[in-house]
Amino acid sequence: MTLLEKGLLLGVLVIAVFFIFGCSRSGNTGNISIDVSVDEAFKLWKLKEALIIDIRTPEEYQAGHIPGVPLIPLDQLEKRAGEVPKDQKVLLICRSGNRSSQGTKLLRSKGFDNVYNVTGGMLAWRGPVER
Repeated sequence: MTLLEKGLLLGVLVIAVFFIFGCSRSGNTGNISIDVSVDEAFKLWKLKEALIIDIRTPEEYQAGHIPGVPLIPLDQLEKRAGEVPKDQKVLLICRSGNRSSQGTKLLRSKGFDNVYNVTGGMLAWRGPVER
């Protein structure tokens, strides 16, 4: 194998490696956390650095909710997405964190880059609750 052939082969291998690894990360948000703890959520809410939106059912909300937090049930979230601000940090909360995780993924797929899931949900919330 000549020096030119070795150089060409090396060049092709380098391009292939960059292509394979570069493409495998395209669109990957795996390194971006979409979750916040209830402690972090409480801090952000108390400092008015984030809006919390409750996505539980109206019945769950009436049984106890964070004071001043609006309700947009998960089954209405897609059609009411216009009510969610894009220019501020938004935290979605549900009972346990499962539905709010779904809601976070839904909104992020629609271009809401500043939406986060409150892990543990209302079951883990230790802040004030209004009934």
